[in-house]
Amino acid sequence: MDNSSQFRFSTGVVAYPVFFVLIIWLVFWFEVRFGYNFGKYGIYPHTLEGLRGIMVSPFFHGDIEHIYHNTMPLLVLSMALFYFYRPIAWKVILLGILFSGFFTWCIGRPSYHIGASGLIYVLVSFTFFKGVFAKYYRLIALSLVVVFMYGSMIWYTLPIEKGISWEGHLSGLITGLVFALFFRKEIAKPKKYVWEQENYNEEDDPFLKHFDENGNFIENIEEDKESSVVNYTYKENKSD
Repeated sequence: MDNSSQFRFSTGVVAYPVFFVLIIWLVFWFEVRFGYNFGKYGIYPHTLEGLRGIMVSPFFHGDIEHIYHNTMPLLVLSMALFYFYRPIAWKVILLGILFSGFFTWCIGRPSYHIGASGLIYVLVSFTFFKGVFAKYYRLIALSLVVVFMYGSMIWYTLPIEKGISWEGHLSGLITGLVFALFFRKEIAKPKKYVWEQENYNEEDDPFLKHFDENGNFIENIEEDKESSVVNYTYKENKSD
């Protein structure tokens, strides 16, 4: 993967996240405007009916405060995902919703679990761990930014506050970590110098040829005669 082609801004970096968030707000507006309650279509653990909420629950929110707190993290993290991890961005989002939702269905309490916070935890976890594992300075810097902005979210993977789906948060955190380990291809890698490459041979290095086996500098070395030929062109001086 060419790093320059991956870290390149495009309209999709902004358009896709904005469109996704817009759909969430439109669904919420529809509920408020027409008096619907889509919460009953969320994830209800350990029931066949509750499985239907796995793919749609991120679009449903309980109240304005719920959707407001999810909007900015989802927008910022998904933009970062499309910019830094463009080739696998859709895989992370769609599979993240699927797997984090299924884990929530497996471990959750008997209640309806709704909201995009599970996906947000997938993005936080994936972005952080992938940057650390990749060992590429840009991705590590992104990991540090994520920790600075959203590091406190780790506490909400524990049952410390009533009414919050900590199971969904924990499922998202685990899913993001698994994805960071699984998605290895098409990720920007640190630039390798010539001597770091597998096919590097010290004997062919023109710089090292100037040193002997003890590290002493050699002023004059035998070079290929053809490569050291200098051609001179003489021009007649007509001023005389």
